[in-house]
Amino acid sequence: MMEQYYTHWLKHRTVLHGLLEEVGPQHVFFKPWSDGFALGDLAVHIASSTDMFLETIRNGQFVSLRTPREFQTMDEVREILDEFTQKSKRDFQELQTSNLEKEIDIFKFTAPGSYWLESMIDHEVHHKGQLFTYARMTGVQKVPFFKQLPPQAVNDAAE
Repeated sequence: MMEQYYTHWLKHRTVLHGLLEEVGPQHVFFKPWSDGFALGDLAVHIASSTDMFLETIRNGQFVSLRTPREFQTMDEVREILDEFTQKSKRDFQELQTSNLEKEIDIFKFTAPGSYWLESMIDHEVHHKGQLFTYARMTGVQKVPFFKQLPPQAVNDAAE
C-alpha cells in the first residue's frame, strides 16, 4: 500500500521537476495576478507543503510548515525543490501502515493518516496544474504530460 502512494506521488513530483526545467530564469517572480503566488513561490509552496504533510503523518500530530530558504533565481527554486524531494523520499521510506491508520487532527479536521496522505498528493497535483498554466503564460512551449508516463508509453511516443 505504501509503495503505491509513493509511486503515485513520485510520478507527479518527477513531472514538476521537468516542468520547472522549461521555465526561463526571468520568470521566477512571474505572477498572473497581483495577489497570486509568484511562480517560484508556488513551486516552493508545493515542496514545503508536501514536507509538512509527510512530517505530520510520520509524527502522528500536526507539524507546522517549515519556512524554506529564500531564493532569487529559478536555479535556486529548482535546488530547493530537489532538496525537499530528496527529504520527502526519505520520509516516505519511514512511513508505516500504523502511520496511515492513526487519526490526526489538522486545522480542526480529524482523519486517518491515509486521508492526509491522499490530500497531500491532491494538493500537489492541484498546484502543479496551476504551474502548468503559469508556464504556458510565460511562453513555455514544451510541457510534460501531467504525470510521468509508463516506460512503454514513452517508447511508443518516441517511435
